[in-house]
Formats: sequence, C-alpha cells, structure tokens
Amino acid sequence: LQRILSGITSGIAPVADAWQNEELAGSVDPNTVLLEDGQLGNYEPKEPEVPSNQPGEGGLPVVVSDDAGMRESKRADQEYGFNTYVSDMISLNRTIPDIRMEECKHWNYPESLPSVSVIIVFHNEGWTPLLRTVHSVLLRSPPNLLKEIVMVDDYSDKEHLEDKLEKYIKRFNGKVRLVRTDDREGLIRARTIGAKHATADTIIFLDAHCEVNVNWLPPLLAPIKHNRRVMTVPVIDGIDANTWEYRSVYGEVDRHFRYCLPIFFCLIGTDMCFSSPTHAGGLFAIDRLWFHELGYYDEGLQIWGGEQYELSFKIWQCGGGILFVPCSHVGHVYRSHMPYTFGKLSGKPIISTNMLRVVRTWMDEYEQYYFIREPQALHVDPGDLSVQFALKKRLHCKSFKWYMENVAYDVLSHYPFPPKNKVWGEARNHHTGKCLDRMGGIPGPLGANACHGFGGNQLLRLNVEGQLTQGEWCLTPKGIHVQANHCVKGTVNGPWDTGLIVHRHTRQCLTVDKPNPGDLTLTRCDAENPLQKFEWKEFYQ
Repeated sequence: LQRILSGITSGIAPVADAWQNEELAGSVDPNTVLLEDGQLGNYEPKEPEVPSNQPGEGGLPVVVSDDAGMRESKRADQEYGFNTYVSDMISLNRTIPDIRMEECKHWNYPESLPSVSVIIVFHNEGWTPLLRTVHSVLLRSPPNLLKEIVMVDDYSDKEHLEDKLEKYIKRFNGKVRLVRTDDREGLIRARTIGAKHATADTIIFLDAHCEVNVNWLPPLLAPIKHNRRVMTVPVIDGIDANTWEYRSVYGEVDRHFRYCLPIFFCLIGTDMCFSSPTHAGGLFAIDRLWFHELGYYDEGLQIWGGEQYELSFKIWQCGGGILFVPCSHVGHVYRSHMPYTFGKLSGKPIISTNMLRVVRTWMDEYEQYYFIREPQALHVDPGDLSVQFALKKRLHCKSFKWYMENVAYDVLSHYPFPPKNKVWGEARNHHTGKCLDRMGGIPGPLGANACHGFGGNQLLRLNVEGQLTQGEWCLTPKGIHVQANHCVKGTVNGPWDTGLIVHRHTRQCLTVDKPNPGDLTLTRCDAENPLQKFEWKEFYQ
C-alpha cells in the first residue's frame, strides 16, 4: 500500500477535541444517549438471530480440504477474486459475530432518523456474495429506516445476473430495485447513477461483497440527523476471501495507505465517533441532497481510484465533515486479485489521471509535494477541470492550506514534506544494461532485471537529502546487500549519493554481481568499474 504524498495523513481525534474549531462541521447528536444500569439501546435486537444448519454460521471459517473442492475453490477464485465455491455453501442469512464494544449496545439513538437508500454497485459479481450483501442489509436494518436497496449493475455479462436476478428480487416486494447501465461506467460513475435513482433522505454505499453487522444503521444516521453535511463511515471488518471467516481487522492504532495518498488513521478502542480528514472510499453514509450539492463525484474520474480523496477534500473544504463511527460495523471481502478488466480503458493510466484531477482541483500550492512523489504525473493530462473549479467557487470552498491547518493539522509531525528529487526514473547499469528492480518483495532484496520501460518496481527516486526509494519503500543496506523496507516514519533523509550509487556511511557502492547479474552487493567504490555505474533515465507514463 502506497503513501505517495507525505503531506496528507489523517489524524483522527476524539470528537470533543476535533470539533473545537466551530467552523468544522459535525458533532455527536445530543439526543444520542448512553444508557446506564446495563439497559439495551432502543435499536438493539430483542432476540438473537437463529443460526441455520449450514456451514459458516457465527462467521466461522469453512475450510475445504478434498481435492475436488480445492480445484473448485481455485477455479472460483480465479473467476471472482474470492472463493465463491465456499460462499455457495453458506446461508445468505448466516449469523456473524457481534464484535462491537460492549458500550455500543447501550446507546439510545433518536427515534426519528433519516430514511435510507442503500446503493450496491456490482459488475460480474458472484451470486451468493452479492445476495448475502442484500440479505444482511434487509435482516439487520430497521424496516422503518430502510426505504430501499438500489442495485446498480455496471454492464455485467454473466448469465446469473440477467433474468435470474430480476426474478429473485421480486420476492422483496419492491424494497430492492435493479438499475442497469447501458455501458461499462466503472465504480465511480455507477455510484453516481445509483445516487440519482435513490429516493430516501440519506444514501449508504456498500460494495457488493459485504455483510452488515448488528445494529449497524442507527449509529451512521444519528450524526447526519444532527448535521446533514457530515459523512459517516463504519468500521470495516474483514471477511476472508477463501474461508469466509468474519473477523475484526482493527485492534489498535493503524495507518493504511492506498493509491498514492494516505487513507486514514483510525483509533479503535472507544465507542465515540472520530473525525477524519479522509475515508477509505468504499462504505459510507451521506445526506442525499448534500451529495447532490457537492456535484456527486467528479464526472471526470473514471472506473475507480482517487474518488475517496476527491470526496473527502470536497466535503471538508466546502463546509462538511467526516466521522468514523466505531459502533457501526460492516464486514467486507478483500479480493485476492482484480478478476475483470476495465474494457476499452484497460492499459490506460486511469488511477494516475484520477489522482491528478484531485490534486489539481483541491490541493492548491500543496500539489508540489505530490509531484515530488509522482514526478511523471506532470506529464499526464487531467482533462477539463472547469466544472470542478466552478463548483469550488459556487460553494465558497476553503483552501487546502485551511484544510491542512484545521483538519489534517498533525500531519507534518508524522510525515514531513518530502525534499526535492535529485534524480528519479530507471537506473540502468552501464555494463549489463539491466535496471535496478525492487523485485516485488517486502521486505526483499534490491536486484537488477531487464529494463522494461513500464516504471513499477524499476521506478526509483533519490532525493537531495539522500533517501533512495522505490514507491513508498526505502532501500537500505543489509550486510553486503540492499533491501527494500518500510521507510522510518517521520524521516525523509538517507545515506545515498549519486554518480556511483554510494552509501555515504560505509563509503561502499552499489555493484552488480558479475557472476549473477541479477544480484546486487555493496563493495568498495571504483570509479572505473562499469558494474558500479548507473545511468538515470526519467520515466513518463
């Protein structure tokens, strides 16, 4: 997981601290009350769910060990990115463990909460993972709050998602609606389509392979009732892609980074809501009209990637806020791989272009730090941004400097601004013609491979302070070898210099091993040794 921009992290602070600035939107609804004497909250289920006699009840893992089952599991994983063979054994209404903190069971929420449209976007999804998402929402949501589930089919071509699906959802008597796109739109635009079809007060986006947990809905809605410009985000639990075991993911302070910007810093251990500068992107609740006022997602964003930052920056800078809600839990399956292509956009720099649109629109002068981390992005065309700039003007949105000082105010103590690059690109050895290559392992050795010209693990940066990195991994000596490891938090300097790639502390040079030219070692520097000479070539997408 990458952290391309050191300058944006997200410190989640308790609401009592985070909302001291009156300009920051959101707070706990005063009508949300913690009951004493062990009383259950008003939306807590009165009776436990009754388990079926099928495997996987209680969120327990289902392990396949026979040869035929293992073959089917492998086939299913290749097709869907998770094991639908096991999923098909499990009840659509299975029980899962209530892993909320005990205090969460004793909150009273307002009796009058906004109505909800749950939007589920899918493309060629497996049958039971998709329907288990729908069933869990129907099973664990107060009927008076759940107005509808809007399923958005993003141009699927699997047979089970055609007539069979339309016939199946008729049993829900209109509570579940199906919207189909006329072409492959991608997750971002399909969500906007779903939002435009929604009719409830609020909308909640879920991925198509989720299971909502006990009393998940009222905690998300109460803050929005109090302040309609607040987005709320549940705790995301993990569902194993192979065994479908349901388990907690977060047990301590944890930082996650993805797709070129930090996502969030989440502190679990309290039942109170937390503010956050950004969100993970997949699962959240937002007032329907507020989402409309914000222009939904930027229409120039394609497929997926970067939308979480675009919406986060837009919400905060334009008068809203984001709250993480520890008493709302939703399980999510993380695929082993992406099982489908982007159609006509396959091979295009979709995520880079999306990120650039976000950076150019919202980050003002802070964009320079993104380009230090991603210098090739300077040569990417973000497309027309006039609609986005007009939106900022119309909504009187604040600057990114305001965002950094009032929302992501603790970032620089953890992640200083990155120094300028001294060199970046491919580092090609004079003697072998091979390029330095991280080889994909973390931690793992730095090696040398045939130069492929696609960047990736061969795209390196050496900054003016001597830090040598590939992506977000620092290259550091380990004995006579060099290894890629996590960079030490809060550091932007290092021991390297250019020309010969010299380790300044040991005064040894990075050297291609002549008998094994794919290996690298640190040896005594020799300015005449071609095995130690590297030519840097800038790389553009």
